[in-house]
Amino acid sequence: MVTNIILSVVVICIAVYVILRNANKKKNAEVEKEIEVDDKTYTLDVMIEFVKRRLDEITKINLYDIGLSEEELKRRKNKKYELKKALKGCTYGDVNDKKYVKEIIYDLLLQEYGVNETNISKAIPFDMPSLLTPQDKFEILLYAYKKEFAYEALTEFIKKYNLARFKYIEGETKPSYVITSQEIETIFERESLALEFTEKLEVLVQRIYQKYKGYSSIDEIRDMNIDGVSGGVSGLPESFVSQVAQTDGDYLNQIADHKIPRACDSIWIFFQGKSIRLEFLSFGTEAELKRVCQNIYKYNNPGQLSDTNGYKVNEMKDGSRVVVVRPSMSETWAFFVRKFDVKRATLEQWTGPMPGKEEAIELLKYLVKGARITSITGEQGCRKNNNAYGYDRKHI
Repeated sequence: MVTNIILSVVVICIAVYVILRNANKKKNAEVEKEIEVDDKTYTLDVMIEFVKRRLDEITKINLYDIGLSEEELKRRKNKKYELKKALKGCTYGDVNDKKYVKEIIYDLLLQEYGVNETNISKAIPFDMPSLLTPQDKFEILLYAYKKEFAYEALTEFIKKYNLARFKYIEGETKPSYVITSQEIETIFERESLALEFTEKLEVLVQRIYQKYKGYSSIDEIRDMNIDGVSGGVSGLPESFVSQVAQTDGDYLNQIADHKIPRACDSIWIFFQGKSIRLEFLSFGTEAELKRVCQNIYKYNNPGQLSDTNGYKVNEMKDGSRVVVVRPSMSETWAFFVRKFDVKRATLEQWTGPMPGKEEAIELLKYLVKGARITSITGEQGCRKNNNAYGYDRKHI
């Protein structure tokens, strides 16, 4: 009698287990089922929503309900933990976490979403250069240069085409440091890049990543070895634009034609001591600029950026210093990132054949003799204190 009861309980448990396992398999099959294709399936916005949903499902799935073996359960748990950690770390400027998340997105698009060489052009028209925006062309160019020069890509790109120079642009009376859309289009035609499908997909993955977890249009630029990057630091705030546009239709048309800059169109880089405006790039909307500002400063939990505490000064994962401001302390949302990648002068440059070296040394001698206030900067431990070398005014 007891044996029959035990056998009955075991059979019932096995039946329940099989039913639950099949239910979960069916649920997972529904999640991973073939994508229903329509005219908007392969647009950027739809792909971004798919990536968000799938990554959310992967990080929130209950692995204990699937009926995995112990070894497979451990492997899946480690993968889930690694993905959750990477999704958090990539928002802090960690390039390794960013690379991992992009690899996951690449696999999702290729294996689940069915992106191929034909439909990828519906998201970014690689096969129709005339339909590419200046941002598309710049990101393709930067991708190509990054494959060859890594994080020196932007520096090599600017130097090759001498883009860091004073120039006049339409509608302005004075020259300025600016890189224009026309320059990007001209360079793109000159380069005549022919991308393979895998390269196109990597460009697409970067675009999806920067709109999902990255820093929008400046995401790749921020990783480059330059002095820094800023956004929202010039142009008109959205509130002012909307107020004037209600009473002046012509003003609204000028904004649409980018003749009047908005704060969300403001992207600047600091390159070898020069502030250069990237006229061809934009965050698109104030909401996107706000999203970047709210994420870019959060490494090590420095506190909440609020209306009462309208600015934050912090560091990013790679040591970059970031300052973020928001209304009502400032007119617009804005951020400043300083990379501290300035090229240092070497001892050989000061002692070797460097133009102006003698004049600089003579000037320093007179400054010290005249007891003028001077400052010496440098890293910790580099012996900035002149007494460590036995120097004073009597010995000069």
